[in-house]
Amino acid sequence: MKRDPFVPMPETAAAKIAEDHGLVLSKVEISRGPRRLLAIDGRVAPGSTLTVMGPSGSGKSTLFAFIAGFLDPAFEASGAVLLNGRELTRLPAEERHVGLLFQEALLFPHMSVGENLLFALPARLKGRKARHAAVEAMLAEVGLADHFHRDPATLSGGQAARVALARTLVAEPRALLLDEPFSRLDQELRATVRDLVFTRIRQRAIPAVLVTHDPADAEAAGGEVIDIGEGGSRDAP
Repeated sequence: MKRDPFVPMPETAAAKIAEDHGLVLSKVEISRGPRRLLAIDGRVAPGSTLTVMGPSGSGKSTLFAFIAGFLDPAFEASGAVLLNGRELTRLPAEERHVGLLFQEALLFPHMSVGENLLFALPARLKGRKARHAAVEAMLAEVGLADHFHRDPATLSGGQAARVALARTLVAEPRALLLDEPFSRLDQELRATVRDLVFTRIRQRAIPAVLVTHDPADAEAAGGEVIDIGEGGSRDAP
């Protein structure tokens, strides 16, 4: 069952767009040379997940790069990205508050589990004790209490995925991009971690975009699904 769909953008003034919460992709088009990769116009509501499916080379990862602020100059993009009424399009990546979760956990091997999270914790939280407590609370939230001092090399695949999620969430992202984050997990772990991720997205009212090849991921996400297809281009309804 689909919930909180990817809502087509109404034709309204910029002032009205700014009132909308969530992640707005306003008339976004991405091309490489003469080939248009994709065209999307719509909004992902807070707490919902838009799933983008399509073959390799269809523009899924390129869309992520545009939203997050690191699009390769080889691509041409038009349109705007707004997050909770703030336009991101011309902001540097570090000012967009967009979190990313990848296939690999990408934990820093020279840091403990807790130190990985401390690295991502916003600088505005001051004091060693307060920062340590915030990390401990986040680890407990993903079922990894007492793992602060663990070496990432000793973690199972499921534990590493949970730490990666905790590190992303502790940074307090305002939107989340999920780049096939479950694809390297076995079926049992995949279901467990998938449920954890989408539950946290809904609880924290974070708009999210998921790229996947697995229909089960899209079903678990529960939002609208866009299949950009073999032609590499799909307008949102």
